[in-house]
Amino acid sequence: MDLKQRNRLVIEQFRAGGPVEGMHRERLVLLTTVGRKSGQERTTPMMFHREGDRVLVMASNVGDQSHPAWYLNLVANPHVIVEIGHEKYDAIATPTTGDERERLWTTIKENYPFFADHEVKAKREIPVVALKKEV
Repeated sequence: MDLKQRNRLVIEQFRAGGPVEGMHRERLVLLTTVGRKSGQERTTPMMFHREGDRVLVMASNVGDQSHPAWYLNLVANPHVIVEIGHEKYDAIATPTTGDERERLWTTIKENYPFFADHEVKAKREIPVVALKKEV
């Protein structure tokens, strides 16, 4: 099964409200961005980390040396849709920078050590993106 097919299955299972095969449903977010070239909505399942009222997502691309497409999309258009559990809302995506990014990245690696492996493999700074609900 290729990645696109796997993501479609995860999205379908997530939206159906039941278990998501091979994943922890409570750690999953569906992030919908607008394609920077196509202009079409693109939904990507990924894990997240909460910090206060923000949801953080990490653009590790499983250690690939390039940023994931969803990250490039939200840089071009920061208006996104977030789905967590049974909640769905519009949000603004902001890549963190400087000391804030370093603090968050350290916390994320402490909680999820595999991200340190992604960082070594990627040989790039992994963006940490804050998703804040629009009001």
